[in-house]
Amino acid sequence: MADQTKFTLTEDRIPTHWVNLLPDLPGDPLPPLNPGTMEPAGPDDLTPIFPMEIIGQEVSGDAEVEIPEPVRDVYRLWRPTPLFRAHRLERELDTPARIYYKYEGVSPAGSHKPNSAVAQAYANKEAGVRRLSTETGAGQWGSALALACTLFGLECVVYMVGASYDQKPYRRAMMESWGATVIRSPSDTTEAGRSQASHPTGSLGIAISEAVEVAAGDADTNYALGSVLNHVCLHQTVIGQEAMAQMEMAGDEPDVVVGCVGGGSNFAGLSFPFVRRVLRGEAKTRFLAAEPAACPTLTRGAYRYDFGDTVGLTPLMPMYTLGHDFVPPPVHAGGLRYHGDSPMLCGLVKHGLVEARAYKQNETFEAALRFARTEGIIPGPEPAHAIRAVLDEAEAAREAGEERVILLGLSGHGHFDMSAYESYLAGELEDPEFSEADMDAALERLPDAPAIA
Repeated sequence: MADQTKFTLTEDRIPTHWVNLLPDLPGDPLPPLNPGTMEPAGPDDLTPIFPMEIIGQEVSGDAEVEIPEPVRDVYRLWRPTPLFRAHRLERELDTPARIYYKYEGVSPAGSHKPNSAVAQAYANKEAGVRRLSTETGAGQWGSALALACTLFGLECVVYMVGASYDQKPYRRAMMESWGATVIRSPSDTTEAGRSQASHPTGSLGIAISEAVEVAAGDADTNYALGSVLNHVCLHQTVIGQEAMAQMEMAGDEPDVVVGCVGGGSNFAGLSFPFVRRVLRGEAKTRFLAAEPAACPTLTRGAYRYDFGDTVGLTPLMPMYTLGHDFVPPPVHAGGLRYHGDSPMLCGLVKHGLVEARAYKQNETFEAALRFARTEGIIPGPEPAHAIRAVLDEAEAAREAGEERVILLGLSGHGHFDMSAYESYLAGELEDPEFSEADMDAALERLPDAPAIA
């Protein structure tokens, strides 16, 4: 087994349940708040944009939630996904660490995002919804929802962050190939978009505002979110459950689990099943979240109640935030340009169970090329941040002269991000600066909500 590279599971090993970390979280989880009353948000606050099945998953106290068979049937198109041992990268780094990566780029959309898109499209189809609206940064989530909607016979409209709309035309064409309507955000099709016309590069927060406005204003349309919320993290836990079984096949146990973080869905999907074991005293795994230095939510943000969108249409969520109207500078890792993060993940960071590190754009692409030139896969700009963190961990293991088992979440490929690689190879890729002054100004504009410890 020592030289085995790929660890695969058969289709009958696709998980039958999603792992819900909510009941295992330390302390009492903080509820989302209705911004008008500052009382905990209830189903009535969410029914205008979500079906009851999704609302039930969002607030479920069950440790496991059954995956509907029609969802598992679609999962069979690409799940279980492979786990690889990075032998060549290990040799390149001259490290005693053993590096594994769980590769989600084998899905039709090229990332982990369909794990939740399929579940959300199915729940909305069962509820009689005709159309879904959503936002997308780099295009991964929009592609996944376009795919899921076409499989379940739903219409799909996607507000794509302006900077990524311009950078990634083929990702847009991919969504349109699956039948979606793609609109550059901020747009003139919504009040929210028109109010943000002074920010032409856009942001995930602005695109969310536009998509939520569309859903709230049309009884036949619901909203689907690609990250952050509990039910999205729930759906993604198929990744970690499979990885557990595959690590057992490899005869190894991870000392550290590493993933990139924008809103938290990819990181949660891989790590939460492992985190639950730590919370229950069954393991001592470390968890490392990597984010962009240009949008350092977990490493520089304030732990406050804030809106999930720019205009203020969503409930207030407890999270690390840069301020809901903070517009990050454009980076090619468009999926990581979000002002906040998953409340569950933020709680774990707050309790010291997850460590966060921020990396600049050029150092992540340098790491991505080292990975591509050893392992063969060209990673997306988002997981390139996690690869950068893995290189640091492997170097630390070498310097300490200790074995260390590292599990990486490789959330997607970079086949539609080649313009970013072209810029890096030409020496033209910038390292956008994070503006602490802009963050401080945005934090001054946070809603007057109860303080959280």
